[in-house]
Order: sequence, then structure tokens, then C-alpha cells
Amino acid sequence: MPSGLTILGYTGTTLCFMVGVQLLRSPASALRGNRVAAVGMLLILGITFGLIAGTGNWPLIIPPLVIGGALGVGAARLVRMTAMPQMVALFNGMGGGSAALIATQDFRSTLAAHTATPDITWAVMLGCFIGSLSFAGSLIAFGKLQQLLPGRPLIYPYQREVNAAVLLAILALGITGIAAPSAPLFVVFLILSLALGALFVIPIGGADMPVIISLLNSFTGLAAATTGFVLSNDVLIVSGALVGASGTILTIAMSRAMNRSLFNVLFSGFGATVAAPGATGEEGGTVHPTTVEDIAPLLAFASLVVFVPGYGMAVSRAQYDVKELADELEKRGVTIEYAIHPVAGRMPGHMNVLLAEANVPYDELKEMDAVNPDFPRTDVAVVIGANDVVNPAARNQANSPIYGMPILNVDQAKTVVVLKRSMATGFAGVDNPLFYKPNTLMLFGDARQSIDQLIAEVKRQ
Repeated sequence: MPSGLTILGYTGTTLCFMVGVQLLRSPASALRGNRVAAVGMLLILGITFGLIAGTGNWPLIIPPLVIGGALGVGAARLVRMTAMPQMVALFNGMGGGSAALIATQDFRSTLAAHTATPDITWAVMLGCFIGSLSFAGSLIAFGKLQQLLPGRPLIYPYQREVNAAVLLAILALGITGIAAPSAPLFVVFLILSLALGALFVIPIGGADMPVIISLLNSFTGLAAATTGFVLSNDVLIVSGALVGASGTILTIAMSRAMNRSLFNVLFSGFGATVAAPGATGEEGGTVHPTTVEDIAPLLAFASLVVFVPGYGMAVSRAQYDVKELADELEKRGVTIEYAIHPVAGRMPGHMNVLLAEANVPYDELKEMDAVNPDFPRTDVAVVIGANDVVNPAARNQANSPIYGMPILNVDQAKTVVVLKRSMATGFAGVDNPLFYKPNTLMLFGDARQSIDQLIAEVKRQ
């Protein structure tokens, strides 16, 4: 392929990726963003095929393409939306692992050819380190989300000291590898990088998984950009930098949404200690259980109903039923809104994805800052499996571990209905005073079954 056409194709690919990332900022345009980025990916694949057409390596190239494509299509079609965080973590890890493998192969090639000079090996060592860290960390995140590993933070004595020692050893080996490349030292460097990735995520609990997934995604982008330097591929550098920058920005934004620093998210072991139920409840507080028969008239004759989805909705797969209930209420003239907290669920935008799957109109999805002013005039706020993101202790209890975290002000609604299996605490491990307020009604049971019963009862009104 002529060099001019190649450069033009690289420019087109870069523009597609940039526009795609820009469109991903809004749920309404996210689908178009994915499609634009996919066009860019197809374009760069076509250019790559053209460049390697005469190499004779097709027997090595075609089988991985077929197998990887089949696995990707199968995962996209068969994996439930409730398992999307796990799939995102796994796919993200594959990207980091691929970058580490490319760096490893390049190190092996340059070492064998005696061309491993510092201007090459720095990118190789950095790409291998970041890629391995992302790969191992993403696998641990997958294990926690899939409940193959405990979701709570796993803390052991001198954990920070151990991690610091491993990091220092990696830095020492990396500098040595740049100055005097050695295969045995590189193997130790690779193993320690993988170990640090695992040790890095183990002490982080399920409540912080959205932040960690975003951070690991930025690591994978940086690893890809570094691999671009190794391969002298401008598109890989630009696309990796885009992913790294956007992932970093999202990570910082989500940390701020919890009123916590990134350092606190990574090293505090948040949620390791679970408070006893009622430990932070209001003095003399009483829970007010309710029934479907009592709730249905409140919903049917309301003016404004706000649904507040949380991880419990994802677990019970109730998004379709929530949409059906909302449709039934809208037939009666009820205004419907959905309140979305930035860190609700187990990945960035988890609730947006679930509700979009159920064809909830985008204009009904409201972010925290936009919906909070609506709660004082809300007739009924229906909390579906959310806990920490609606906990008023974040506003008024200075001794609470979530104090200062911006929350959805559902307690300001005229009536709050909480759909919950039990009085168990959320991932932060603290009790929720919202459950004891006089305007809060607790509807216990599986969220999906409760919503189905509400649909039937509302139709009778």
C-alpha cells in the first residue's frame, strides 16, 4: 500500500476514535460513538492487512482472528447485561495482556539480534509493566465481580509495605533491564509485575469496583500507547493515549462522586469492616414494612415518580419490569424520571446500560445533580436495590465512613419506597438511616417479583 494512503488511513482512524470517544460522553449518543469507533477499527485492520499481505504469515494470523472474533461475538450475544461489568473487566485485561505479550516478544527479538538499546528497551519494559499490571488486576476484578473471589477487601498485615517492596523491586529490575538487558531478569520483572497487579486489586472491595475498572482501563490504554512506541505505530500511540486519558478523567470524576481521593479508594480497604445493622440508625428508629396493595395507589395517583436503580436491580434483572411499571404509570399521566448516581452498580454507567437495554427513553435518565432538585416535589421515590448512594448519613453523620459523599436526596421525597431483600447493609458496611424515616416504606422481597406484583396491582386501580 502506498505510504500516502497509509498515512491518510491512519488519520481517518484517529479521527474516528476521537469522535467515537466524544460521542460516548452521553447515553443518547453512545451507540453512535461505538459505531464510529468500530469503523475506525475496521479501517486500521484493513490497512494492517494490506501492509502484511506479502509476509506469508497468514497461517499464524487467521486462526487467532477467527477464534477471537467468535469468542467476542459469542460473549456480546450471550453474556447477560448484569454480567457486563465482569465482561468489561475481562476484555480490558485481555488488552493489557496483549500489550505485555507484544512487549515481551519485542524484548526477546531485540535481545536475540543484539539490538536491545536503551532507546528501545525503555518502551518495552514500560509496556510490559503496565500491561501485566492491567492484565492481572483485571483478572482479580473479574473474580470479585463473578464471586469467584470474596467481594470484600482482603487485608493482611504489612500489605502496603509488601506492595511498596514489590514496586521498588520492579523499578530496580526495569532500570537494570534498560541499561543491561537480560532474559532471566526480564522474566523476574514480568512475574513481579503480574504479582503487583493482583496485589493492587485484592484489597479493594466491591463498592469501589467502578473506579477500579475505569483505572485499569486507563492502564490498558497507556500500555497500548507504549506498545505503539515499540512498534512505531502512530495510530496505536494515539488510540492508547485517548483511552488512557479518558479513563483517567473518568476515574477522577468517579472518585469525586464518592468524595474520596483516588489514594483513599486504592489503599483504604473501604468496606473491610462491616458495621452491625442499626449501628448508625436513628435513635429509636422504626422500620415501616409495607405491601404491594398499599404502594400501588400511591404510584397510580402520583404526579411525579422517580425510580432510583441500584445494584439490586441488576442482580434481580428487574429493568424490563421497571420499564413496564413506568409505562403503566405514564398511561395514567404520571411523570417518570430515573435518578442515576455516578457510582451505582459495578462499572461506570452500569445503570444507564441496563435501562437502555430496557428501552428507557434517554430524556428520562437524570444524573445526580439534575435530579436532586426534583426530589422535594416528588410524590414517590422508588429505590430499587440502591443503598449507599441514597444514605443520608453521608450528609449529616460526620463519623460515617461515607460522610461527605454526594448522594441522591431521596429522603426529601414525600414518600420513599425501598425495594430490598432484607435490612442488610450495602457495600460500605454501614446502616442506612433512610430506612427508619417516617416517610420511608420498606417493601421486602425480590425486586423483580415485587415490581411484577406492583404492575398487576396498579392495573386494578
